[in-house]
Amino acid sequence: MNLPATPALSARILAMWTLAASTFLYAFLQRVSPSVMVEDLMRGFGVGGALLGNLSAFYLYAYAALQLPLGMLFDRFGVRRLMSASFVLAGLGSLLFAAADTLPLAYLGRLLIGAGVACSFVGALTVSAQWLPAARFGMFAGLVQLLGMVGAIFGQAPLAATVEALGWRGALAALGIAGIALALGLYAVLRDPPHAGGSRPQLGASLRAVIGLRDTWSCAVYGFAMTGPMLAFAGLWAVPFLATAYGLPRTTAAGLTSLIFVGWGVGAPTIGWLSDHLRNRKAPMLVCAVVAGLMLGAIILGPVWPLPLLAAMLVVHGACASAMVLSFALVKESNAPEASSAAMGVVNTFVVGSGALLQPFLGWLLDLQWNGATLNGARIYDPAAYRVALAVLPLLFVVALLAGLTMRERRTALRS
Repeated sequence: MNLPATPALSARILAMWTLAASTFLYAFLQRVSPSVMVEDLMRGFGVGGALLGNLSAFYLYAYAALQLPLGMLFDRFGVRRLMSASFVLAGLGSLLFAAADTLPLAYLGRLLIGAGVACSFVGALTVSAQWLPAARFGMFAGLVQLLGMVGAIFGQAPLAATVEALGWRGALAALGIAGIALALGLYAVLRDPPHAGGSRPQLGASLRAVIGLRDTWSCAVYGFAMTGPMLAFAGLWAVPFLATAYGLPRTTAAGLTSLIFVGWGVGAPTIGWLSDHLRNRKAPMLVCAVVAGLMLGAIILGPVWPLPLLAAMLVVHGACASAMVLSFALVKESNAPEASSAAMGVVNTFVVGSGALLQPFLGWLLDLQWNGATLNGARIYDPAAYRVALAVLPLLFVVALLAGLTMRERRTALRS
């Protein structure tokens, strides 16, 4: 049964938003999970850095490819059935990955996980747009990101400890069961508002309007450049880089890496709220691109920093990089309401596609620098190899800055 959006149902609306937003927590946990299994996966499937990057990125290939179709389907059919069915698929994909004994089966499992959770972020933003105040969209989009970062934090030190206790296959099987349970909860709790799916906009016309707008592409490029370093660095290569460059155990390196997600989780709702309050998207986006790039450049290319200073730099970098969430707010405000999910889907295609491209690309660069060393069947890269490969990441923030300069403010939308 569809629910009218009335003040009397505010508790139910909050419950729907919380559950929808929690899907991004699960999605991010799955997204970064290979980062604490790097040696295990290399050993288990007999692969090097490039193939491991590919295995991790199969999630992102499916996720990115489905963003635009899902955005248009949300605009037309609503979120309840799409999200619940998708998370059944995610759970089954995780179980398949856990059981895989060949690389093609592992690729398929990872692909199904990515396809299943592909609806999470745009679905949560669609629920936010349908049920919550328009003038607070930036803050609620940031809160969705906060929950995603909670998932990313769980995917570092806590998941590393789980892998050590259960093995990587046991940890992935537990994630599969959790995904199916989440699907059941989504079907029980989510409702579509009366207008969802009712107007049945012409998908072709909506898509043409979205892609014909310059700001759609500016937001997409900004999202790509701000998010790519996080997905490629924190999502896969930061743990082995910090362990190697600083001589740290894997769990300690994972704990430090999780500080990027802490910063991102705190920064996203804070920057979203500030942007809503100032009625300005562009200025925070530009400032944050500069600071995030400087911090990451210092982390990758600088000396071996004292750990407290390194920790602070990781937090600041994550907090500023989280300004990518404003690209979703700006693209929503730049497009017609009936095409907002499709517009956010275009941006999210670029956002997630950044990781799909960069994770294997960095693995390929690492393989070029490999000196032939191995440990228990896994390739070992020295600190210099990591610095050379990762040096491309700070340059992306220059791209983000240039994209931000081409954007136009939508102040009238911020007053609605």
